[in-house]
Amino acid sequence: MISEYQQQLREKIMSVPETPPPTPWRTVLDRRTPIGGLLGIGFAVAPDTDRDLIMVVSVDGHGLFDTTTGEKIARDRDPDPDDSTPDAMPDLTCPGLGPVAGTRVSIAGLFGGGLHTTTLDGWSLEVVSPEWPHHRVLLSTDGGMPHDGPHGDHWWHIFDSNYSEFRAAGFSPSGRTLAIATSSDLTLWTRPAPEVDPTREARA
Repeated sequence: MISEYQQQLREKIMSVPETPPPTPWRTVLDRRTPIGGLLGIGFAVAPDTDRDLIMVVSVDGHGLFDTTTGEKIARDRDPDPDDSTPDAMPDLTCPGLGPVAGTRVSIAGLFGGGLHTTTLDGWSLEVVSPEWPHHRVLLSTDGGMPHDGPHGDHWWHIFDSNYSEFRAAGFSPSGRTLAIATSSDLTLWTRPAPEVDPTREARA
């Protein structure tokens, strides 16, 4: 049995439409860009530009994407079997490729792990399952929570994985990229570098 409050919250989340994240977020890749057999994703940083990169691990190998343009900048279709999936390592990492070769990238997805669910300037993500096994991803800001205030004000239902298995969702460490992965695709949003209150950063 669930409480009356829980039932009301479930109905509220289920009643709102899926909507893109608000400004300043913009779409880079969406679910119309398939990546079959996706197992997990992880963030890295381009050593020459400090731009966010995202590594994708799938049954077809490893790929590395620029999160600002969506360009695939490196591909390994035949990784070492001992390193092809993150579950082979205690820390759930895979070897980097392309500009981040020689490093290891933490991968979140089918085998566990996780991505950042908050940013220093107040954005946060929640993954909920009002219709298990389907997952919905909720974005909020300014202290807004999915049960507080109208949809589209301080919170947004930005993704519904009712068509594929959910893998991972989260922000890059820089807070400039938001990624959601399912077993069949990767969705990316980007924004300019956030302005962070230095006193808040010091407290963190």
